[in-house]
Amino acid sequence: MRPSNRLSVPGHWSQDRPAELLSLRPPEGPRFGATGSDLGFGLKLAKRVAEGAVLAEGEHLGDVVAGCFACGCRRASIFHRSPVIHDFELAFAVWGFLPGAPAPIVAHRRPLFAGAAHDYVRQRAIADAVSDDALRLPAGDVHSGLAANWRKWLSVPAGTP
Repeated sequence: MRPSNRLSVPGHWSQDRPAELLSLRPPEGPRFGATGSDLGFGLKLAKRVAEGAVLAEGEHLGDVVAGCFACGCRRASIFHRSPVIHDFELAFAVWGFLPGAPAPIVAHRRPLFAGAAHDYVRQRAIADAVSDDALRLPAGDVHSGLAANWRKWLSVPAGTP
């Protein structure tokens, strides 16, 4: 008798392990992040845009870069591509880090960005706060329409200071 004839036949198998992915698409939802290719280069681009950032008192450049990097990578993933400089220009613009931002957005962003460089959950919250409609706009349109639309783009209820 051949040795292979003495092997046991495997039993029934089913895909039932915890966290098993059942589809070809990655999971979506809060704090899942935005996957994409070449995100390391995206960090370099975010740091380049940060050179022109206007920070308020008490804000730290590392926190700003971390939060805007997450936001820019989310934009790149929406378009299913690697990040480009425009993704981060939009992120810095929508959060009011470029010159000419209205004062209410500066007050709104300060607690969100505090400590973001060391807090992944905070980075995800920053990226998830920006609406998909805003992320699909050209960066120049966001910068020019920020004063009128920032509450809508950042899902801030009307009447919030």
